Amino acid sequence: MDFEALHSANFKLLDDTVGDWSTVLTNLEKLKKDAEDGLHGQAKKSNWAGYNATVSREFIGKTAGEFGDALTQATSIRNIMRDTRDELKTQQRLLKEAIERGRGKNLTVTANGGGYTVRENPDKRAPGGQTDVDGLRDELKVILDKAAEIDSTAATSLKALVDLTDYGFSDATYKDRDEAANALKEAERLAALAKKKPEDLTPRDFDALNAGLKTYAKDPLFAEHFALELGTRGTLDFWADINEPRLTTELSGKSEKQFAELQRNLSLTLANASQSDTASMADWKRQAVDLGDKWVGRNGSGPMGFQVMSNLMRWGDYDDGFLRSYGSALIATEKKLGDNGDHVPGAWEAPTFMEPDMNRTGTDGGYDPMTGFMKALSNSPDAAADFFNDTFVTKDEDHGFERDTDGNGKNGKVGLSNFQYLFEERDWPYDADSEGKGSVTGRNNMALALEAAVTGHPAGEKPTVDTPPHNAEQAKLMENIVESISEKPERLSNHGYMSDSMGQMAAEYMPDIHRGLHPGTYHEAQLFPVAGQAASLQENDLTRFMYTVGRNPEGYSAISLGQHSYTTSLMEYHFRNPDAYVADPSFPENESLKKGIGDIAKVAGEIQGTIGAGRAYEGELEGGAKDEDYNSVIEGVSTWGGAAVGVGIGMATSPTAGPGAAIVGDLAGTAAEEIIGSLTEGAMKDSSGEVIYRNGEELDGTKESTYTLVEKAAQTAAERAGNPSPHIVSFVATEAEAGFNNAKTNVGDYLQGEGLPKQLDKES
Repeated sequence: MDFEALHSANFKLLDDTVGDWSTVLTNLEKLKKDAEDGLHGQAKKSNWAGYNATVSREFIGKTAGEFGDALTQATSIRNIMRDTRDELKTQQRLLKEAIERGRGKNLTVTANGGGYTVRENPDKRAPGGQTDVDGLRDELKVILDKAAEIDSTAATSLKALVDLTDYGFSDATYKDRDEAANALKEAERLAALAKKKPEDLTPRDFDALNAGLKTYAKDPLFAEHFALELGTRGTLDFWADINEPRLTTELSGKSEKQFAELQRNLSLTLANASQSDTASMADWKRQAVDLGDKWVGRNGSGPMGFQVMSNLMRWGDYDDGFLRSYGSALIATEKKLGDNGDHVPGAWEAPTFMEPDMNRTGTDGGYDPMTGFMKALSNSPDAAADFFNDTFVTKDEDHGFERDTDGNGKNGKVGLSNFQYLFEERDWPYDADSEGKGSVTGRNNMALALEAAVTGHPAGEKPTVDTPPHNAEQAKLMENIVESISEKPERLSNHGYMSDSMGQMAAEYMPDIHRGLHPGTYHEAQLFPVAGQAASLQENDLTRFMYTVGRNPEGYSAISLGQHSYTTSLMEYHFRNPDAYVADPSFPENESLKKGIGDIAKVAGEIQGTIGAGRAYEGELEGGAKDEDYNSVIEGVSTWGGAAVGVGIGMATSPTAGPGAAIVGDLAGTAAEEIIGSLTEGAMKDSSGEVIYRNGEELDGTKESTYTLVEKAAQTAAERAGNPSPHIVSFVATEAEAGFNNAKTNVGDYLQGEGLPKQLDKES
C-alpha cells in the first residue's frame, strides 16, 4: 500500500459508494417482494396448461428468484465494501497515531515516492536512537502491509464473487470482507494439503482436510478456489491415491466412516464448484470429461478417471451442463470398451485381487462409474431426463439388440435410448458391499435417477408448489417406464428395491394414470385436469405396472397414498366447481356432479384393486409374512410429512378460483389432509372397527377398506367444499366396487402367465 495514498486518503467517495449500495438494497428488497408476491405468486395461482404450465411458469419462477439472488449478491458486495472502508479507515488512523507518537520521540516521517522515510530530528535526537527509528519504521510497515492486504483481498473477493456467474446473480452470502477472504485462504491451505504426496499425508492433514471441507463445502468462493487450486488432475489423483493403502500407511488408523465423510465433503465441495460459470471452472469441467477414459493416480497406474470422478458425484447438485457432457462421454466410453453394449467394460468389473475401493460408504466398491453417476443424476432432474431420453445406439450401428417391433413374430435390429439400455439390457457388473454381500446400489441409484427425471425434483424429496408441471420429456420417459415394466414385469419384480421410486413416480402421475384408466375421452381433461404435459398411459400397461409395483410394501404404500390424496382433492375440487366436468342443461347440476364424482370413485377402486391384488399375491408367496412389512410401511408414511408433502400431487382447491381451476399445491386445510392424516395415523376405521389397510391376507379386506375410505373421502370433500350431498356420497362406494371388479378382470386378462392372487392355491 502506498504510504501517501493511505495517509492522505479521502474516503468520501467510498462512503458515497457504500451509501449507494445500501440504497440499491432497499430497492432490491422491494423488487424481490413484488416479484415473489406479485409475479411469482400470480404464476403459482394461475390455471395454466400446456406450454404455459411448464415453460412459462418455470421461467417466471426463475426470473422472480433472480431478484432474490440479486439482493443477496448486492448485500454481500455492500458488506465487503463497507467492511473494507471501515478497516482502511482504521489503518489510516493507526498510521497517523504512529506518526504522532514518533513526533513525540523526535522522529519525522516523510513520503518518499510510494514509500516513506523515518529520520531523527537534526536538532534533537530520539531517546532510543536508531532503535526508535527502526521501531517506528517497522510499525508503519505492518500498518501499510495490513492495509495492502485489506485492499487486495477485497478486490479479489469482489471479483471472485461477481465472476461466479456469467449471467444473472450469485446467491453467495458474506457478512464482511474477512469472511470472504478467509474462504479463499482456507481453499489455498486445504488444496496445498491435498497436493502432498500420499505417503506424506499425516492423520492431522487428513483431519484438517475433512474438517475444512465440511465447514466450507457450501461456500461458493471456497469451492471454486479449492477446485482450481487443486486442479482437475490433482483432484482425481488425490482421491485415487488416498484410497491406496500401500501409499498411505500413515492413514491406516482412519476408519471407513472417516473416509466416507471425506468423500462426502469433497463431493459436496466439487458439486458447489461446478455451479461456477467462470472460464477457469469451465476448463476444469472440460478436463474432468477428457480425463474420464484415462488412467489416473500415481504415474497414471490407478483407476480410470470416470471411476474416480463418479464416486465424487454421489452428493451435491452438480451443474446440469457438466452432467450432460460427462454422461455423454461416459456412455461413449462404455460403448467403446463394451462393444456397443454387448458386454459391460471389463474395467468396470470388481477385481478379484486386492484393489482399493473408490467408494468408501460400504454400499459398493465404486468400480462401476455408472453407479456414482446415477446418484448424481438423482439430484439433477433436468440433466437426468435429458440423459435417459438420449440415444444409446441407433438402429444402424453395429450391435446385437433385436426386438419384434411390429408384432409379426420376427425380431429386427432396433435403436435404444439410454433408459432402455440401462434399465432393460445392461448386465450390471457384480459388486459387493462392506460385508461381502452382493450390492444393489447401481440399479437402485438408477431408479433414483429415473425418479428425479420423471418427477422434476430430486429423488427422495417431495414436490412443492414451485416444482414445475411435467414437461413433454418427462412424460415421454414415464410412458417408457410403464411400458417397459408392463412388457416384462420381472424387470422390476426381480429388483423389488426399485419399487419405492416407481411408486413415487406413479403417485406424482395420478392425473395421468386416472386418464389412462378412465374409459372414453369426452371432457376427460375437465374431469382429470393435468397441468403441463400429460403422459399417455394405456390401461393394460398400467394394470401390469401397478400390480408389479404393488407387490412391494414401499411401492404399494406410495401408490395407495397418492391415489387417496388425489381422489379426495379432486372430489373437493369438483364439489366446489360442480359444472367443471359436464354442464348439461338437460340434467340438474347435481346429476352432472354425481357423474363426475362417480367416475373418480370408479378409477380409485380400480387402482386399489390392482395394487391390492399385487399385495395379496406377494402375501401368498411369503405365507403372510409380508403383512408386517406392509403394515409398518403404511404406519410410517406419516413420517413423510403427512398429506401436504406425502406425495404432493393433490389438486389444491381454491374457493375463489373459477371452474377448472385446479393446481398442484399444498394440501393444508383441504379434505385430502384429513383423509390422508387419518390413514397414516392408523385412526381411520371401518364399521367393524378394523384399521384401514392393516391386513393384506384377504383381498376382500382391501375391497372393504377401499369402499370405506372412498366414501369417507367424498363425504369430507363435499363438507369442506360447502356442498354436502348424501345422495352422491351413498353412490360412490358402488362405483368404487365397480372399479375394483374392473381391476379383478384386468389383472386376470393382462397378467396371464404371471403370478395372480389365489393362483398358488389352485396350483397346489
